[in-house]
Amino acid sequence: MDELITRLYVSIKGIWKYRFLAVIIAWLVAIAGWIMILKLPDNYEASARIYVDTQNIIRPLMEGMTVSPNVQQQISIMGRTLINRPNVERIIRMVDLDIQITSDKEKERLITELMKDIKLGAGVGDNIFTITYNHKNPVLAKDIVQSLLTIFVEEGLDGKKDDSSSALRFIDQQIAAYEEKLIAAENALTEFKQKNLGLLPGQGSDYYAQLLKAEEDMRQAQLALKEAEKGRDAIRKQISGDEPVFVLEPFVVENEPIVNPEIDARISSLNEKLDTLRLNYTELHPDIVSTKRLIAQLEEQKQEEAKHIFSTSKDPGRNYSPMLQQLNIALADAEAAVASMAARVEEYTARYERLKSLSTAIPRVEAEFTQLNRDYNVNRANYEQLLERRVSARMSGELTSATGLLSFRIIDPPQVPEIPAGPNHMILFSMVFFASLMAGIAVAFVISQVRPSFYSQSDLREFTGLPVLGSVPMIWTAQQKAKRKQRLFIFGMSILLLTVAYAALLLHFRKLDKIVGMLPF
Repeated sequence: MDELITRLYVSIKGIWKYRFLAVIIAWLVAIAGWIMILKLPDNYEASARIYVDTQNIIRPLMEGMTVSPNVQQQISIMGRTLINRPNVERIIRMVDLDIQITSDKEKERLITELMKDIKLGAGVGDNIFTITYNHKNPVLAKDIVQSLLTIFVEEGLDGKKDDSSSALRFIDQQIAAYEEKLIAAENALTEFKQKNLGLLPGQGSDYYAQLLKAEEDMRQAQLALKEAEKGRDAIRKQISGDEPVFVLEPFVVENEPIVNPEIDARISSLNEKLDTLRLNYTELHPDIVSTKRLIAQLEEQKQEEAKHIFSTSKDPGRNYSPMLQQLNIALADAEAAVASMAARVEEYTARYERLKSLSTAIPRVEAEFTQLNRDYNVNRANYEQLLERRVSARMSGELTSATGLLSFRIIDPPQVPEIPAGPNHMILFSMVFFASLMAGIAVAFVISQVRPSFYSQSDLREFTGLPVLGSVPMIWTAQQKAKRKQRLFIFGMSILLLTVAYAALLLHFRKLDKIVGMLPF
């Protein structure tokens, strides 16, 4: 600690030795700095405040029917992107600065300066924006702030309209695209239904129900056929077990039509039935096919009986038997029933086999049908939702344009400033004053270090490494004392005059600011 105090004492003594050089340096630095400050042009600041009103009574009333944009986010984005190159170029044209531009380099410099100097400040949570700009020309500063204020309001209003129009255009494009997809899905679904008619789920009954029903019908028809065959066989056994009797039979002559009243009557009845069926069904209908087959069988039976009668007609001893005649009629009916049941069994078997052959294709058909239905339902749901969104977007755009969900209120319009905002002469003069003092002290300290002196025996002993035997004190004469006092007076007056000059400058500019502030504007 003692060593530090000693070194500090030595430094102060060295600075004091070159005090007049320090004063000269201080005066030079102060005068040069104050002259430079006086030459600085006045800088005028133009500003404006604008309030963005986001409260509107219609917003809560239309909630759920329209889509309200995030107004706070819009304001934040607009505030961050307002000072951009296109807007600055527009400001240059609005205030006629482009007339003074002679080259692209100068234009770039002007744009860069404006983007750096224009300030846009926003209050926290109160939606109040402040636009400020400093320039040596107060009228130009006011015009630039006014231009930026106009752009701020116009972008806020035009941005809402552009957003609504862009949203409507996008939704219309999506609606057109989904309409095409929906039409294609409908056509594919219709074509698939036509191609796979009867195999799709939901058409009366599904495939497996149809297969079970066809199998049941086939089994019932087979059972009925067996019953008919059993009855026919029983009648045949009864006929074969009777004693021979004489049966009144028609005389068959070659090349003449065969006449059998019972069979002819039955064929006639079946022909009438066949004509009736043809009025309602095609030739491939099971009833028509079975009736035609029965008629053919009766024709064959008539031919066989005619041949049998012709071969046995030579026996005139046969006796007539009414019971045998009735059994023959019953046998003919049984044969007809058997033929009809056989045709029905054949038809039901064909149906069952056809459905059974489709068992491998049914899962694929159902899966493809399900996929087509899913695609169609998704496209229809998206299409209907887009239609609702288009109505909502149109209402939102009209609501924004009609009611003004975002309104701008200018609190402080920009005006031509009368008092310059800068430079702050009092602060600058003070900085130069203290800097000049520090510069003088620094120069004196540096010279004292370059040309050192010894102010104590210990310093001399440390520097030379030799023992110091003693010291001779300085004895001042009266003339030297007077000269010393004179030099001290000059030094004090120099510092005092520098301080007075500094105070005078401060007082001068303070009075000037008061006078300008009292002027009407």
